[in-house]
Amino acid sequence: MKGILITVRTGSTRLPKKALLKINGKTTIEHLIDRVKRSVLADKIILCTTTLEEDDVLYRIAQNNNIEYFRGSVEDKLERWKGACEKFNIEFFVTADGDDLFCEPELIDNAFKQYNTENVDYIECNGIICGAFTNGITYKSLKKVCEIKDKSDTEMFWPYFTESGLFNIQQLKNVPYEYKRLDIRMTLDYEDDFKFFKKIIEYFGSKQFGLLDIISYINNNPNVAKINLHLHKQWSDNQKNKINKLIKT
Repeated sequence: MKGILITVRTGSTRLPKKALLKINGKTTIEHLIDRVKRSVLADKIILCTTTLEEDDVLYRIAQNNNIEYFRGSVEDKLERWKGACEKFNIEFFVTADGDDLFCEPELIDNAFKQYNTENVDYIECNGIICGAFTNGITYKSLKKVCEIKDKSDTEMFWPYFTESGLFNIQQLKNVPYEYKRLDIRMTLDYEDDFKFFKKIIEYFGSKQFGLLDIISYINNNPNVAKINLHLHKQWSDNQKNKINKLIKT
């Protein structure tokens, strides 16, 4: 069975309770749920959150939006994913980070197709718009990583896959060249990121829109990309610093 695992918790620090901020009457996490529901190849959509009482609101959102949920470790997202895979019999999943409201269902389905035809453990997609796609992972490789990892804080998890030499790593195939843009940032970490998402969602209103629609709108309104692009180096440096600490240990 193939799944989409939405990883989210309310305990954000840079932008408090960002998953519950509202745009057009819906929480940001509900905008992401709506988006990944457009995948045609996913067998299950599972919201993965923690056992903390403060995250009760998230499992209720999952229920209200007719998707599955799993509650697990507070720090260890890998163990959370493992538990979800075991509960729902998932053999391959695509991650949809709760920050990535515009995660593209076309790319998610591309990952499912690639898994169906290739002997792959882990799929990544470098060089595309930040927030358009994260990872595709087999349960088998995830289980192995959970056996060898030496930390419970696995926010920066991917070096366990990409740097260990244990797995078949592939780049996502059949990615439209239009998506290979490094001048657009689509992840929710700061107040200006929220302003960026709000601007686009309010522009399209109730109309369904895809990544090409977003790109077209930004091409015609370049100042929209500038709302939060200045944050990307700060965000990227923070990610690299955490990865370096992980690799050194």
